[in-house]
Amino acid sequence: MFGTLLRFYRERAGLSQEALARHLGFSKSQVAMVERGERPPKGQFVPLAEETLGAQGALLAVAGELQITHMPSWFDEYAAEEARAVALHTYANHLMPGLLQTEAYARSVFNCHCPPLDDETIEGRVASRLERQKLFRRKPAPVVSFVLEQIAITRPLGGPDVLREQLHHVLDVARLRHVEIQVMPSDRWTHGGLDGPMILLETEVHRQLAYIEGQNGGYFVSEQPDLGNLFSKYGILRAQALTPEESAELIEQVAQGL
Repeated sequence: MFGTLLRFYRERAGLSQEALARHLGFSKSQVAMVERGERPPKGQFVPLAEETLGAQGALLAVAGELQITHMPSWFDEYAAEEARAVALHTYANHLMPGLLQTEAYARSVFNCHCPPLDDETIEGRVASRLERQKLFRRKPAPVVSFVLEQIAITRPLGGPDVLREQLHHVLDVARLRHVEIQVMPSDRWTHGGLDGPMILLETEVHRQLAYIEGQNGGYFVSEQPDLGNLFSKYGILRAQALTPEESAELIEQVAQGL
């Protein structure tokens, strides 16, 4: 809403994004990202825009209602569904999924982002990721499961100390009665999930959804037969993976070897 309103007043004033950026002392790309809702206005952006565009208090009023998130805009819809889900099942094939990440591990993940993120964005995304983990403490508790490729528990993002802490955290989460964590061993001769990672949800109204994330965004799968096929694949993955007890033993062994 703020971005749309900013664009309205900018166009009413006959200014291009580049011209407004010069008036505000920000870059054209920053103005463009604010208008698209991809980045919140920072610093003196709002009062300067208010004065420059003669918005008569409208921009200030809307900015006061902004709920700032550092997550990518394309992730917002999924995050909302995740927070309300009654069941959540995740297959991760190259790193720990966000719901299981410690603060140090999450920061290491965001430090790998290409192109690099600025410090404020990294810290904001780390905080948002940790906030999502309230799901584990929610009442009534959702049913949660994970299938993790073995590389996810051995890849030392951030170094051995970060990984050791991360693995101990995974073991703690696995002890929750409503959570099951399984590891897919790297020596399997067959594999049901070679097409990549996925998240399966049951919404608060007991509707099934799947969420697929790639390099530049994510999308939902809600129609048959694709949705049913993904749930079938996840069932096969759980059957092929180590049991939760065997998985905990393996994770403990990896942690002790660091």
